[in-house]
Amino acid sequence: MIAKINNFEIDLSKPIDISIPLTNTDENPIAWYIEKPVIEPVVFGDWIGKVSEGKSSTNFNNIFFNPHGHGTHTECLGHITNDFYSINQCLKQFFFFAKLITVEPEKIGDDFVITKNQIVASLSETKPEAIIIRTLPNQKDKKSRKYSNTNPPYLSEEAAIFIRESGIQHLLIDLPSVDKEHDEGKLLAHKAFWNVKDTLNLNSDARLNATITEMIFVPDEIEDGAYILNLQIASFENDASPSKPILYKIVDFRG
Repeated sequence: MIAKINNFEIDLSKPIDISIPLTNTDENPIAWYIEKPVIEPVVFGDWIGKVSEGKSSTNFNNIFFNPHGHGTHTECLGHITNDFYSINQCLKQFFFFAKLITVEPEKIGDDFVITKNQIVASLSETKPEAIIIRTLPNQKDKKSRKYSNTNPPYLSEEAAIFIRESGIQHLLIDLPSVDKEHDEGKLLAHKAFWNVKDTLNLNSDARLNATITEMIFVPDEIEDGAYILNLQIASFENDASPSKPILYKIVDFRG
């Protein structure tokens, strides 16, 4: 099925899912020092909400998870502000012109960092609404990695400023955070991208409608370049929601 979004034609029958599914197994990725998600049937006395147990006509599970630590999620600036802001209120449009780039973070001291120069070179003259960053090496174990206390790569503050100043509203990355794991709460890349200068008293030019999506996975066979992004979230009134970013190849462009 061919659809037209603005002047771009995409084939809706060929979605490219770059989210990581949430499971209650040891294969689920984990960050930020928490345990794996819990998905289990409701129990009332002898009644168990699971068809295979023979006591229920339906499967009726409770799910306990953390959106920031258990897989692909999309967050708004409410993640770092004193006042409450909800991703469900900040993200009101869901289709965007996007650029997928691949970078190998540079070794700087004991860290691996995505630098401004790498972003500048990869974006070239493109002016996308969303940027999707795939990092190298791109092992499949990103889909099940245990990130806590491993000092994963991160985005430099200068790179985040450049992305913001390029007019990009949505930043997607295959890491647990755009910031350094142990950074003394500085959150330099988060603040730079959202243009948050004071988390206690939000400045008027902070970017309320900009989002960061972390812990995606983009397979090697997906080529760098331009796509249409469908950024799907659940309707949580929370700073972040589990999300399902979908890419579509651009079939045709008619200016």
